[in-house]
Amino acid sequence: MTQQILIRNALAVVTMDHARREIAGGDVLIRDGIVEAVGQGLQASGAEVVDATGCVVTPGLVNTHHHLYQTLTRAVPGGQDALLFGWLKTLYPIWARFGPEEMFVSAEIGLAELALSGCSLTSDHLYLYPNGARLDDTIAAATEVGLRFHPTRGAMSIGESAGGLPPDSLVEAEDAILKDSIRVIDTFHDPAEGAMVRVGLAPCSPFSVSRDLMRDAALLARDKGVMLHTHLAENDEDIAYSLANFGCRPGQYAEDLGWTGADVWHAHCVKLDGAEIDLFARSQTGVAHCPCSNCRLGSGIAPVRAMRDNGVRVGLGVDGSASNDAGNLMDEVRQTLLLQRVARGADAMSAREALEIATLGGAQVLGRNDCGSLAPGKRADIAVWDMRGIEAAGAWDPVAALVLCGPGQARHLFVEGRQVVRDHQLATIDLPLVIERQNALARRLANA
Repeated sequence: MTQQILIRNALAVVTMDHARREIAGGDVLIRDGIVEAVGQGLQASGAEVVDATGCVVTPGLVNTHHHLYQTLTRAVPGGQDALLFGWLKTLYPIWARFGPEEMFVSAEIGLAELALSGCSLTSDHLYLYPNGARLDDTIAAATEVGLRFHPTRGAMSIGESAGGLPPDSLVEAEDAILKDSIRVIDTFHDPAEGAMVRVGLAPCSPFSVSRDLMRDAALLARDKGVMLHTHLAENDEDIAYSLANFGCRPGQYAEDLGWTGADVWHAHCVKLDGAEIDLFARSQTGVAHCPCSNCRLGSGIAPVRAMRDNGVRVGLGVDGSASNDAGNLMDEVRQTLLLQRVARGADAMSAREALEIATLGGAQVLGRNDCGSLAPGKRADIAVWDMRGIEAAGAWDPVAALVLCGPGQARHLFVEGRQVVRDHQLATIDLPLVIERQNALARRLANA
């Protein structure tokens, strides 16, 4: 049975199409999960009508880097004021007590938080699997919440006894990692247009896996036709580790092991130098920029302006909620603009460019040409933002106001034409009940 939804009479429809059109008084017609038409005065007999009076309509936001499990460890004492390596050493022993329930519930919370902030498509980097936890747990949560999902099968294989950063209890044997990687790809990965789940491979970082695993993961990913993801050049400690242990900078490390190309995206990249930016541009390697997390951990300001000017594909990421500590993707949009202006001046980035990075930019990083813009044939992933509240009161330019003022939460969110957020509330799960479960699990971890 055909399903039609007509989003009508928006203050502005921000299409992010090739012409970057913004349509005042615009409408969007959805048919069976796909955008059928964008324009003014659209008609559709029998369609469900969503009144967008006073609202800005955008493509759903795209989150290119997250650790969903970390929503259970926000604001943990001992990790609140530490740099990256000290922060990790504080949290590793806590994460070692997780199991399948913790993974599922924390993912539900993280995904719900993203949905409320207008995010329709998110990746996730899960690199530890204690006590029987599996990537399957987070995929089940995404199915419940209703977001389009790019989980990555992460891994750590070098523990403290072998010179790595994580405790030995959290690392896995590399043959077991590769075997389970094959399992999750064969079970869950959907390469088709409009896929709700695509799987990637994501050894955690140069300081927690071997060069052999990085190389083998790249070979396996290309054999299976999936993408690759890891952390790279996150802060000065990261650069020092690479120079001391590999005799090269992170960009050279990545290139030597097959970790550049249009099927690769790296998180953070705060400390990329000019040569590495050129390498990423030439190879079409993507970057997940995580401004709030980078601020929280004191990592620095990523050279996003230089990346964009040189043709590097850049998307946004909230990163894990133990290092952010929020998971609101619209916060990242504004922070991206602010940090580039702090580093480069008030004309370094516009509100519209920041919004483009959060929508079309993120979709391009994740290889999703079917998402990220509102045009006929694209997937119906759409956020509706009510600009009639106090946040934007007095604003002259509603599109810029969405980034500069707010609101920080979407009024409605559609994913594949299905309504996930309705009138600022989750329409797919009982969120208060999940919050109660989450807090009980957090108390149990804190008391252990």
